[in-house]
Amino acid sequence: MSEAADFLLLERAGLPDDLRWLTEKYPREVWQAHSNIHGIANMWLQRHDMFRELGGMLTNGIGDYREGRLTAPEFARWFAPRLNHFLGNLDGHHNVEDHHYFPAFAKAETRLKRGFEILDADHHTIHEGLERNAETANAFIRTLQESEDKQRFAADAYADENSRLIAMLTRHLADEEDLIIPLILDRGDRALGVD
Repeated sequence: MSEAADFLLLERAGLPDDLRWLTEKYPREVWQAHSNIHGIANMWLQRHDMFRELGGMLTNGIGDYREGRLTAPEFARWFAPRLNHFLGNLDGHHNVEDHHYFPAFAKAETRLKRGFEILDADHHTIHEGLERNAETANAFIRTLQESEDKQRFAADAYADENSRLIAMLTRHLADEEDLIIPLILDRGDRALGVD
């Protein structure tokens, strides 16, 4: 078992203290006023905010269906494109991070290497969650032509899976920002080789 596995995504409350030294130097409340926030750091935060927003939309949408505010056909038309957009963009974002950004950042600041290993392990866990999310979503959509009982059961199963994915994503996005944004603020895009 790798050292990164010691900090399992749904079991941790944040990054280990020894990886937070740059976060202490650059706490969240100073990020937007820092001169290095523009460029990749701002793009990163905007992308993460988009994932939070889409995750919230999916959570609210399934809630609206379960509470009877949307019919099954209305929900299916609304839900499928948003879910596909969310899952596809999240998977693509993680691939770019794993293959481009994380190696560049770990090379620029070797003291944070273990943090990038933790984030990479998160990506594998989240990818499994994305697959489970897609499977339960597809199973739910297939039931929309069946009995209300089957629909409700499948909706509950999807809602549970979605809640788990959103919890993983929420923890991961916060930890990733706490590791990466302070590094970018400290060094700047050009010095990190990501401009």
